[in-house]
Amino acid sequence: MRDDHRPEYVSLLADVAATGRRLTRDEIEQRREAGEEAAREGRALRELIGGHLAAVRSAWPEQPLTRRTALDLLAAVEQSVDAFSDGFERAQRLAVRQEEAERREFIDDLLYGRSDLGRTAERAERFGLSLSQAHAVAVARGPKAYTEADPVPQQVERALIGRFGDRHILLTTKAGRMVCVAPGDQPEVLAHFAKQAFAATGGGQAAIGRPQPGPRGVVHSYEEALGALDLADRLGLDAPVLHAIDLLVYPVLTRDRQAMEDLVRSTLGPLRSSRGGAAPLIDTLTAYFDSGCVTTKTAQDLNLSVRAVSYRLERIHRLTGTDPADPASRYTLQTAVIGARLLGWPEKEF
Repeated sequence: MRDDHRPEYVSLLADVAATGRRLTRDEIEQRREAGEEAAREGRALRELIGGHLAAVRSAWPEQPLTRRTALDLLAAVEQSVDAFSDGFERAQRLAVRQEEAERREFIDDLLYGRSDLGRTAERAERFGLSLSQAHAVAVARGPKAYTEADPVPQQVERALIGRFGDRHILLTTKAGRMVCVAPGDQPEVLAHFAKQAFAATGGGQAAIGRPQPGPRGVVHSYEEALGALDLADRLGLDAPVLHAIDLLVYPVLTRDRQAMEDLVRSTLGPLRSSRGGAAPLIDTLTAYFDSGCVTTKTAQDLNLSVRAVSYRLERIHRLTGTDPADPASRYTLQTAVIGARLLGWPEKEF
């Protein structure tokens, strides 16, 4: 309790001891307002309750009190402490909500680049980031959408901070995914984040963007991580951790969409005439190229016989005029297969 409030509180208790009255509604509201003010000043509630008890000792009459008078005084103390604590807690809850709102606004500005970059950099220090250096972003997803209050993100945060401390790390959730922003020269932080996210989600997937400088760099790294997860969906990549730097070839391939569509149509279009359509043959080519063009491994991955895989590869050769086993023509066919997977062909027509 502030010293300038204590004399009036002592006087209030002395009056209660002398008259036996209860606190008025205005007096209770004054105690509540005093609690709010103390919370805004950052005072400790334990210290403040101690101040209330000290005021009781100061207000206690020297002559012996009747039991009734003592009970009246204690009832007034109970009322005042309850009102004071209610005001204190109310102010704290308001401060927490305001802090959360400001943090969410900052995170949106940081990840989407919606605010002035200079202002974002200034606010970043308040949340433990120094945007004068490069940062990288990792995004992790699991079988469900998460918020910061969910047990899974909290478990990941405890594991990360338990190992590295704060280290200028920002952990949050966005669009149901867990997000970690860390200095670009500390790749071990994001690697550990990905490992812990995989464990906490029961086998989720994480993607790590490249380190990029400045406030705008966080946006770019975040977009790279999201792009890697999108590629994983379209290409069927099931690795627990994806690195955007390893996937740069795919955005390059689709940068000229019209050219890629033409390549897919001209190279793979004839596969539609096959019984069962193009999809099974595309799956065969995908598994074949992923296996390093090893027929036996392709058969194992597709749960087919080697003879069945060989037949499919021969049919692809006959229909397209391109031999998947010929190194000279394989690149065109493999590029077309990658393009088909990225564009969703043949399920999606273009």
